[in-house]
Amino acid sequence: MPPDTDASARITEHIESLDDWRGETLTHVRDLIRQALPGVLEEWKWAKPSSPGVPVWSSDGIICTGETYKAYVKLTFAHGAALPDPKGLFNASLGGGTRRAIDIHEGERLNATAFKALIRAAAKANAEVQAARGKKK
Repeated sequence: MPPDTDASARITEHIESLDDWRGETLTHVRDLIRQALPGVLEEWKWAKPSSPGVPVWSSDGIICTGETYKAYVKLTFAHGAALPDPKGLFNASLGGGTRRAIDIHEGERLNATAFKALIRAAAKANAEVQAARGKKK
């Protein structure tokens, strides 16, 4: 899938506008996602007058979003409840039936190996859903 250069540029602009630890954290997360899933589709979604939008990483569907708040960076996995998380990375949105999130606060660092495994698991789950939909047609 070809990269959406406009969305990738928008994500880069957003990261550069965060001239504190949140920009560094989002850059690190983005690098880990790209390492785990070369060719991942970067998108910029849900822009509206009241919100500038959100970075999204996709492969056969949304893998995760990368929202920035004053006190943390939130990585929300669209179908996180269905993913294995043996290292316990998910620490937010645990009560929902579908999504799961990872909140990263200043000074915290993700377990890179576990995070990349989570990204690959999300992409694999998305691909399996797409394949099953294709068989039903």
